[in-house]
Amino acid sequence: MKCFAIRFALCAFAWLAIAAHASGAPRAWLDRTSMHVGETVTLNVETTDTGASAPDFSVLSKDFDVGGTQSSQQVSIVNGARDAKMLWAVALQPKHEGHIAIAPLAVGNAQTAPLELDVQAAAPPAQAGGDLFFEIDAQPKNPDVQQEVRYTVKLYYAIDLTGGSIGEPKADGLSAKHLGQDKQYVATVGARRYQVVEQHYALTPERSGKIAVPSLMFRGTTLDVRDPTSFFSRGREVVARSDAVTLDVREQPVNWPSGHPWLPVASLLLQDQSDLPEEVHVGDAVTRTVRLQAQGAGFEQLPELQLQAPDGADVYPDKSDTRTRDDGDWLYGERVRKFAIVPNKPGTLTVPGISIDWWNTQTDRLETAQLPPRTIRVLPGMGVGTSPAATPGNAPAAPQASAPPPVVDANPYAPLLVDSQARFWRLAALVMFVLWLATALAWWLHSRRAPKVRASVDDASTAKASTHRAAFLRACSLGEFAAAERALVAWSRSERGDVRNLGELARQLGDERQRDALARLQAVRYAGASSEGLGTLLHDAFKGGLAWTRAPATRASDEPLPALYPERD
Repeated sequence: MKCFAIRFALCAFAWLAIAAHASGAPRAWLDRTSMHVGETVTLNVETTDTGASAPDFSVLSKDFDVGGTQSSQQVSIVNGARDAKMLWAVALQPKHEGHIAIAPLAVGNAQTAPLELDVQAAAPPAQAGGDLFFEIDAQPKNPDVQQEVRYTVKLYYAIDLTGGSIGEPKADGLSAKHLGQDKQYVATVGARRYQVVEQHYALTPERSGKIAVPSLMFRGTTLDVRDPTSFFSRGREVVARSDAVTLDVREQPVNWPSGHPWLPVASLLLQDQSDLPEEVHVGDAVTRTVRLQAQGAGFEQLPELQLQAPDGADVYPDKSDTRTRDDGDWLYGERVRKFAIVPNKPGTLTVPGISIDWWNTQTDRLETAQLPPRTIRVLPGMGVGTSPAATPGNAPAAPQASAPPPVVDANPYAPLLVDSQARFWRLAALVMFVLWLATALAWWLHSRRAPKVRASVDDASTAKASTHRAAFLRACSLGEFAAAERALVAWSRSERGDVRNLGELARQLGDERQRDALARLQAVRYAGASSEGLGTLLHDAFKGGLAWTRAPATRASDEPLPALYPERD
């Protein structure tokens, strides 16, 4: 009997050990087990081993497009017992339909259980009149190669959405640029009122032929107001898909001038912004400023402005000032270039005109924008052939009269008085010169010391800013948005010491695109919004640096000398 009790105790202890080990095993689950092609599913992995590294989700790339990964840690203490968990969540988009098996994932020294996902064919587009549907418009559908296509997206919904995101148009041989800000308004379709989100894109086909723009996908969550418990739940997932669009892109016309850059735009403006004088002298520089603006193209598509050197002058072109803006419907590319023209001989100088060939997409024909030539009268250089002796009409100079005989001073002591006064003034001038030289030397020595202190401070600040900027861009490319937020705040503090968080940074930025990117980052970090495309958005918005609205205040630490009356707290 005693032996049986010992065996029973040993078995119970082993069972408890096995159960404890099983309870600490990592757990993996999908937010749903059935879906359609084109939709996204979330894979969650949880473990109590808080020291374990993140699972290697790249092993799933054979069957899925693996999106960004988010992680969180939860700690709870109940009756003195501490419980900690790590959770990783990754977005997966299946590459094909069918039954997909997800193999176990390694987490620390353990593995998750295998999972299964049923992927069905793409769902048909939602039709007007339903709770949620798209409306897509692309104009024109048969564009010329490199012509802007205005792509409009409208999402209609008559349900309470708590979150969601709309994908962006993507296709091989096509570049897309989001235009302006999204619009939100109310519309009535039939007898039903809808909330509408409207987006605009500029699509630029980079090759001729058929280009299929895949359908867009919206995936969000909604709450049922009739369900009293829905407020405490995650809500019901809703999905909508738009119609696909096919563009029939035409080739470059055969009558386009050979060797000229292809430029298909809706309108073109070639403008001379300079005010050239009617006459100048040889060696005097005049500036001609030329502006080129196109509707329906970025500045990269515009040809470089050139001005041929005319006979009798040298031309020195400046670097072009370029930019691309939009009004919510069209891209507007612009180039502005200045040319310094220096005449090298007198006469009549003819500054040549400028012509730009472009294809009018509104009338479908070749047109040429021209600036006419300008003429300037060039006079001889200043001081050349203008001396009084060489100037015609001047009378010859009269012969100089003979000098009068010197007057003899009757006072024999006059030369001694003159010499003593001259020596006094020479000595005074020498003393003043020595004092001025000493003052200049002291000022020079002081100015040599001060910039070194300020330069060392500026160099250290610049080095810190470069390090934080590189860390921020690297975190954006890896989808690590918590690290991106820390690096961005540190980068901002290295340039502005009064920035402590993203909210204060947003108030000091003058670039609307950077402020929008910060709002999106805050929504992802603290409101659970979708992070799709956020890394690219942040990288593109901040890769050129922080666009401050005002100059930084001078800090006392930057001054080479302490304040005469320091402030006291």
